[in-house]
Amino acid sequence: MAIVGHSLGGSITLRYAGLFPDRVRRVVAIEGLGMSPASMREKTAKPATERWLEWIAERRAKAGRVLRRYPTIEAAVGRMQQRNEHLSLEQALHLTSHGVNRNEDGSYSWKFDPSLSVIPPQEQIDDRLPEFWSRVSCPTLLCLGNDSWASNPAKDGRMAHFQDARLVEFADAGHWLHHDQFDRFIATLGDFLRGEPGDGRAIAGL
Repeated sequence: MAIVGHSLGGSITLRYAGLFPDRVRRVVAIEGLGMSPASMREKTAKPATERWLEWIAERRAKAGRVLRRYPTIEAAVGRMQQRNEHLSLEQALHLTSHGVNRNEDGSYSWKFDPSLSVIPPQEQIDDRLPEFWSRVSCPTLLCLGNDSWASNPAKDGRMAHFQDARLVEFADAGHWLHHDQFDRFIATLGDFLRGEPGDGRAIAGL
């Protein structure tokens, strides 16, 4: 089978492909490597006890958070476009209509669990992740937005952990590159899944 995952989903996808390499034919990770090792070291510089206490406090704060309510769908669309300037109005409307719940008072709130944004301290240490990546035996496509905060494996040495990986960088795109450059991404994805030229260890820019 082929698996495509974004962000946390991309990270999980790569772990699955590393755990069960015989089950995966092709894998695509869209910004699935997380932060760069340098950024990770900065986050983990504090003592472990301090980081865990901060995590517990932040989880409690998130659990008690009241989700923001938008009076109209247009207001929610406006917020979506404010957060991602690469989106067209049509894209923002599509994503918003599928990404909100209608509240009992007629307002709208986003569908997400705020506590998921609080990363457990053990997940901030990625020293063992290359063990998973090195076991991925199928062709692997790593996608990166040039305007993103995410790790660039071509610059931080992570490409070397993969047996058969290729990196594609998308210009004018951030962390949600598959939305920001939808047509380019779909064309690249289609070529990769069909096994067309470019499966080798190479770096391409779009």
